[in-house]
Amino acid sequence: MLIRRETPADIDDIRSVTNLAFKNGPEALLIDWLREDEGWIPELSLVAEGVLGHGVLGHVVCTRGFIGDTPALGLGPISVHPDHQRAGTGSALMHAVLGAAEARGERAVILLGSPVYYPRFGFRPASEFGITPPVPEWVPYFQARLFADVPAGAFRYAEPFNRL
Repeated sequence: MLIRRETPADIDDIRSVTNLAFKNGPEALLIDWLREDEGWIPELSLVAEGVLGHGVLGHVVCTRGFIGDTPALGLGPISVHPDHQRAGTGSALMHAVLGAAEARGERAVILLGSPVYYPRFGFRPASEFGITPPVPEWVPYFQARLFADVPAGAFRYAEPFNRL
């Protein structure tokens, strides 16, 4: 498996994998909207490519968000083709995107996800840092991985997340 930046040739495969992983939920449409948004960061849209012509196995993206006025990243969606789940593809994508974010000098990555799964990647409840989610009911699932100090405050995702 190879983790690399998304290219225009990957867009249809990313849409397909995302639709399969999320059972045709709104996530694939969200990724399309994010690509058109000022919060899109091409270096942080990564695919896991299979060897021997297996194509795109998974995808992860981070987009520009803010904690108050402080730039941060919103991670997601992350998707893995159902035939390749629980085989390390998602973990490889997470490690790659977090490494890329840190190398870019980003201060924080925020996500909404399983409080059981994401701590293995250094995520902790965002509330421990005084970071609050856009929707109060998200608190148990709202997590942060910090690379530097950030102020406490409300997190806001890139605008397309508001359309969901």
